[in-house]
Amino acid sequence: MTTHMSSLREFFIVRKAHHAFRQPDQDVYALARRFAAEGASPLERSVRRHLHVLRSEKPVVFPEERIAFMRTVTKLPELYTPEEMEALRAKHWLHEQGEVCNINVDYTMLMCCGFDAKRSQLLELAAAREAAGEAEAARYLRAQESILAAAQALADAYAREAQAVGNRTVADVLSHVPAKAPRSFLEALQMLRILHYVMWCGHNYHNTVGRFDQYMYPWFAKDLEAGVYNEETALELLEEFFLTVNRDSDLYTGMQQGDNGQSMVLGGLNPDGTDSYNLLSELCLKASLELKLIDPKINLRVHKDTPMSAYILGSELTKQGLGFPQYSNDDVVIPGLMDLGYSREDAHNYVVAACWEFIIPGRAMDIPNIGAVSLARAVTEAVLEDLTACPDYASFCDKVKEKIVRQADAVQEQVKNLFVFPAPYVSLMMEGCVEQARDVSLGCVYNNYGLHGTGVATAADSLEVIDRYVYGDGSITPERLVRCLQTDFEGEDELLTKLRYHTPKMGNHEDCVDDRAVWLLDTFADALEGRRNERGGIFRAGTGSAMYYVWHPQDLPASPDGRRAREALGANYSPSLFMRAKGPVSILHSFARPNLRRVINGGPLTIELHDTVFRNAEAVAKVAALVRSYMLMGGHQLQLNAVNRQTLEDAQRHPENYRNLIVRVWGWSGYFVELDKVYQDHIMQRMELAL
Repeated sequence: MTTHMSSLREFFIVRKAHHAFRQPDQDVYALARRFAAEGASPLERSVRRHLHVLRSEKPVVFPEERIAFMRTVTKLPELYTPEEMEALRAKHWLHEQGEVCNINVDYTMLMCCGFDAKRSQLLELAAAREAAGEAEAARYLRAQESILAAAQALADAYAREAQAVGNRTVADVLSHVPAKAPRSFLEALQMLRILHYVMWCGHNYHNTVGRFDQYMYPWFAKDLEAGVYNEETALELLEEFFLTVNRDSDLYTGMQQGDNGQSMVLGGLNPDGTDSYNLLSELCLKASLELKLIDPKINLRVHKDTPMSAYILGSELTKQGLGFPQYSNDDVVIPGLMDLGYSREDAHNYVVAACWEFIIPGRAMDIPNIGAVSLARAVTEAVLEDLTACPDYASFCDKVKEKIVRQADAVQEQVKNLFVFPAPYVSLMMEGCVEQARDVSLGCVYNNYGLHGTGVATAADSLEVIDRYVYGDGSITPERLVRCLQTDFEGEDELLTKLRYHTPKMGNHEDCVDDRAVWLLDTFADALEGRRNERGGIFRAGTGSAMYYVWHPQDLPASPDGRRAREALGANYSPSLFMRAKGPVSILHSFARPNLRRVINGGPLTIELHDTVFRNAEAVAKVAALVRSYMLMGGHQLQLNAVNRQTLEDAQRHPENYRNLIVRVWGWSGYFVELDKVYQDHIMQRMELAL
């Protein structure tokens, strides 16, 4: 890391000196009460709030920086009062906070033209709509133009501030962008920073950076060829951009600190079969490696021909304890998305949403985390309600299938009458929205919903117990197993030990139990087959869990595999917490066995490796080979954590000594000491594996 970058990192990350420029918190409901009194429409509220935030921001420019813009408004105003939100939720399904979130826009739709040209286009289109008597469409287009005008005014204020503090670099860059299309890599980075910043000012959170190495490459390559930068100086500039996305991450919406959706996808196959991984992709990995920050969260697209060098560089990142890169396998994901109806071109252009769900930039208003089905609950409920009446294992499986279908029915019913708050600024970067004068909140090219499938290992292990001991050797009667689940195995210590530790488990490469997982995931996919949501989209099955691995067990009784009542499930697609693994290779074999193309909403196999695994270059290469082998086996996604339980325990006791300790939580990385204890404890419960 250069002296310049070390200085900036010290200023923004260690000292957090920029926090001194943040404004005092304001009443977040003041605007909402005014809107309510005026009877303002949803679009009016969205536009006026966005304008209010942009006009309230105070430009701050530091002498040494080359890429500006930071949040000074710490809390964004709400659109609706609590009473209004309660009334809305009584009539509609509001996903999360009701905002457009968890998608990926096409930044080039503004970057390649600049604000001036886009504003002119919007005003011309508005005039044409007015001439045609389409007043509502014209109002919408003028609303979009007003947001760009406010964003441009803020950029102009930043340019003046840059002049005032003597920062000619920022002043010169902002004299051109965002009004005009970028001419250089630096201008492109500054404009992307502005576009992303303005999106957050509109409360459109968890909207990702996307395929940064693809859409930014033309500006990067042009400057490199012209000799403006070499690899070292380009890396320094890239690191400065990475630093900007960490300035305000503590202000971003999320379940926990760090869950802010700033994901970046690198590499991947082109439709013609060539690899898109380039020098910029590699420099992004190196920048992340040097900075050791939680953002942007790196996702690496790989395939059967990805060189080992890319895996090794990724494993060097994992060694740092960052919890990324997360790997996605094009050889599984692309055909899986095409099976779901995505075009070939779009499938090749996929990115991940905030965590790991697959989504298409600029074309998908998918909601990939709209709900979840608990596979562990389906099996447990089938035992409690039906086991004693089932004459054989096949009939019991029919009952499990019914429970899975019933849960899918419940989610489909729950999410009807969806209402999403308008997002006119985001709509500027989504296909067809400007041309149709139609907000993306109403839908885009793809409008699919994704459902997580939680507890697959617990469910598979439970099915093994039932087939082996109830219908197999008869050593456990149906009545006894039901009683054990009802009483949380009270007085059954010997049986509990047998079920927990001495019965085949998913993750040890044993066909008998792995086949249960194959059946469960196929059954889950079958349960969603042919379903349509009210926007014409489909329901996608996935292997992720998000926070449901903590939520679902809270009211879940004991399960047949020996899991106690309320005991947590494994995060995402992973073994049960008490499974005694033979080793990571066995886990890879087990979790690659299902047909993962059918559950391609996303959800990575999540493995914890003891940090001593990365002791030298040879060991790092072994980890890289491990990752590659999972992809060649047919795995779809993989994320690794480099952890040390003793270190984590000490961090709980002495958080002041571990402020920079980073861990992977479920689909994102965060600072361990800033997590709620329930998430800290879960991470410490996971297996630490060696090679």
